[in-house]
Amino acid sequence: MARTIATNTAVDRAELLDFLRCRHHMILMTPRNDGGWQGSPVTAGVDAEGRIVVSTYPERAKALNVARHGKASVVVLSDDFNGPWVQVDGDAELLRLPEALEPLVDYFRAISGEHPDWDEYRKAMAAQGKAIIRITPTRWSPVATGGFPARLA
Repeated sequence: MARTIATNTAVDRAELLDFLRCRHHMILMTPRNDGGWQGSPVTAGVDAEGRIVVSTYPERAKALNVARHGKASVVVLSDDFNGPWVQVDGDAELLRLPEALEPLVDYFRAISGEHPDWDEYRKAMAAQGKAIIRITPTRWSPVATGGFPARLA
């Protein structure tokens, strides 16, 4: 059986965003007050400005951590767990309602396309008290794939 060789491919910002746009499974890491990290599996998208967007509730630990520290990191996974992945670090902000409403529409579009009734969607987001986290990438790893090091090929 042939061995798969691990890869690391450096990408610029445009290539990073292309990689992210079709991947929506991420692990969001936010800094805790004690210096540790809080991790959350999330569904995320990329907005028109190239920010990673995550829908949440403002009471969640990830939201509170972003509001306090303004930083976040995500590990972006492929649908195939063994597929390519990347870590992205960035400046983060929490938007609460009413400012979050239109960004939540953008979030939905980035992941699922058009909604059959945008008024209904907006009402549901308002009724649920949703918020949105936006992460502006400031640095990222190479896009990586798992496997054996080349020396073991």
